[in-house]
Amino acid sequence: MPESASRVLPSAAVVFHPGKPGLIAVRRAVARAEQLAGWSPTRWYETDAVDGGVAATNRALADGASVVFAAGGDGTVRAVAQALRGSGVPLAVVPLGTGNILARNLCIPLADPEAVARAGFHGTNRAIDLGVVSIVRPDETVDRHAFLVLAGMGLDARAISATRATLKRRLGWLAYVDAGIRTMMRDGPLRVHSSIDGSPSRSMSVYTVMIGNCGLMPGGVLLIPDAQVDDGRLDLVALRPLGAFSWLRIWNRLGWENGVLRRTRAGRRMIDLARDTRNVTYVQAKRFALSVDRPEPVQLDGDDLGVAVAITGGVDPGSLIVRMPVG
Repeated sequence: MPESASRVLPSAAVVFHPGKPGLIAVRRAVARAEQLAGWSPTRWYETDAVDGGVAATNRALADGASVVFAAGGDGTVRAVAQALRGSGVPLAVVPLGTGNILARNLCIPLADPEAVARAGFHGTNRAIDLGVVSIVRPDETVDRHAFLVLAGMGLDARAISATRATLKRRLGWLAYVDAGIRTMMRDGPLRVHSSIDGSPSRSMSVYTVMIGNCGLMPGGVLLIPDAQVDDGRLDLVALRPLGAFSWLRIWNRLGWENGVLRRTRAGRRMIDLARDTRNVTYVQAKRFALSVDRPEPVQLDGDDLGVAVAITGGVDPGSLIVRMPVG
């Protein structure tokens, strides 16, 4: 038998959220890219509400997928990435959600199914880090998850928990702003006990504490300026209620300093000379442990993960391969 006849062609898989708009265009784009690449027919796997796509991705891996597309929002992308962690099989992101934060940070096209389909079949591979967390529940059970963008406990998680589904469908990520304002006016700070890279525990009052693998959020907000998806570290940021004008100082830091001044060398120099870490505190870490005195909501990549009394975790460097567009 000729060698060409016995050669097994590679095949792609698409793990998709059935409720997202734009799937018809994605199917057409994937079919065209698959034909041009000369691959075997692509298999399609629907996510379910239980795990968001982990089981579907595991089935795709068992079926021998050479690349797995994640077609959905940040939650779908996170679930697929969790299942692909350490497998060596690339993830191709098809952003169909409201935030699409990983795609924004990696400069993956947000509204171009043809481009992301071509990237899945013909793109280059990039190794990025994953955050891994253990969530300790009030009954002392423990859930383990991965995240790509941001984990949080406090105001951000409360806001995500309070976001109205109908408003999210109409306004997209702006619905989180509505929930955030309502939560900020209603809730006070919380006491968090933290340990960084095994250091002695430290307690502080915060509005929220977040652990980032990426720095850029929707709306162009540069939440964590030094965050890199492939530096082998996570970046923790605490927003702290110190003084009557705390929120003004926080928004000045996030909006003006991070969003405007950091774009120029002179601006960065100004920030360094007048650094004020009282209301916004940053620290880099490979491992972290956070606990609270009462159960608090937890979010991962914009998904409400329920309440917890502690979260511990760290970074898994280079454990996910992402298929990037060429050029």
